[in-house]
Amino acid sequence: MRAWERPEIVSVPGESGAPWLHDTKTDSLVLAQPRDAARLYVCGITPYDATHIGHANTYLAFDTLQRVWIDAGFRVHYAQNVTDVDDPLLERASATGVNWRDLAESQVDLFRTDMQALGIIPPNDFVAVTEVIDEVAAAVALLQQAGLAYPVPTDDAIAGADGTIAADLYFDIQAAEASTDWTLGDESNLDPVSMLRLFAERGGDPDRAGKRDRLDPLLWKAARAGEPVWESPVGAGRPGWHIECSVIALKELGTDFTVQGGGSDLIFPHHDMSAGHAEALSGHPLAGVYSHTGMVAYRGEKMSKSLGNLVLVSRLRAQNFDPRAIRLALLARHYRTDWEWTAALLDEAVARLSAWSAAFGAASLGTVAVNASEGAASTATPGSAAALVDALRLALRHDLDTPQALQLIDDAVASELDDVALVNQAISALLGVAL
Repeated sequence: MRAWERPEIVSVPGESGAPWLHDTKTDSLVLAQPRDAARLYVCGITPYDATHIGHANTYLAFDTLQRVWIDAGFRVHYAQNVTDVDDPLLERASATGVNWRDLAESQVDLFRTDMQALGIIPPNDFVAVTEVIDEVAAAVALLQQAGLAYPVPTDDAIAGADGTIAADLYFDIQAAEASTDWTLGDESNLDPVSMLRLFAERGGDPDRAGKRDRLDPLLWKAARAGEPVWESPVGAGRPGWHIECSVIALKELGTDFTVQGGGSDLIFPHHDMSAGHAEALSGHPLAGVYSHTGMVAYRGEKMSKSLGNLVLVSRLRAQNFDPRAIRLALLARHYRTDWEWTAALLDEAVARLSAWSAAFGAASLGTVAVNASEGAASTATPGSAAALVDALRLALRHDLDTPQALQLIDDAVASELDDVALVNQAISALLGVAL
């Protein structure tokens, strides 16, 4: 699947290094130091109701991470999935009378347009689940052969092309824990009661009869009437949610990659289970760092499709808000915090963009040299732009502290700097805002 056009990222003079990033697994800051290339996997959208501000907040956070790596001289290999076949998508398609493939395609197109407008670096591998059905089925077959997957009788399943009626297949958590170094809860650090509650809230089926453990997740859903179906070695059907990301990540990035990212609502069960599937398949950990963004609320509630309180990037753009201002509004909040979107935040971002453009934009380039030649007009010594860039790098390397980075530039707006062009380059490369 094609992604979108990559923004130009200029090289900024000076030196930087790998960032310190909060690791959900250890609840600590760890050095996200690539061994070769920086390998990043961020869970993608289920393509309906795209692209809301919560989506943009997540992908902007990991765009910032990539920019820090690139600035430090690392090559980045970024993979992202699109869950273009899943129960919520099918339910929306049915409710609206739209073919599920057409719905997915239209929403992915909108997502691409929004991401390009916001200046988000695209993934090297942008992979739809429907493109890897065979690989997912093969992985489920391997888990079954290893004794880590088991069937659960399914009354409403239908026969495949060969006349065989398959059962749903589930991941055996206890068997996986016994045969690998993975333990359920390693990534989330949740107690059993919380895991059970979140599993039920986030697509799990703890009360399904026939399961060995209430938290065992679905690997392969047997064919049902009226649903998409693929023939496979494990029977006619379609993939479960968590195994999709495990397979795509292992295929594109290999094992023990640098960072697994996503929203905090994916910590459990999605990232916990994906890590378990991947380790069961490969014998190695999925990722070195697990990084998660906070949730964005609107009008007092978490922004979500089910509540219908979505602020869509496309609608803001249709109202002629500059995508750079939308980007700045998001960067003004630390990526790990939960916060609430308001119109005032966007107004502040518009004002900030105007001030930055006046001070450091194309029209301002060369003014320092002119002012410096007018010695009688000012006796102040221009400040060091290089020192400002060093401070920006330090802020971003410290757990992607974009609010601090923005404040540093705000403070510099009223200052006379010795190299406005350098500041312009840094704002473009590190924060993705071209002035």
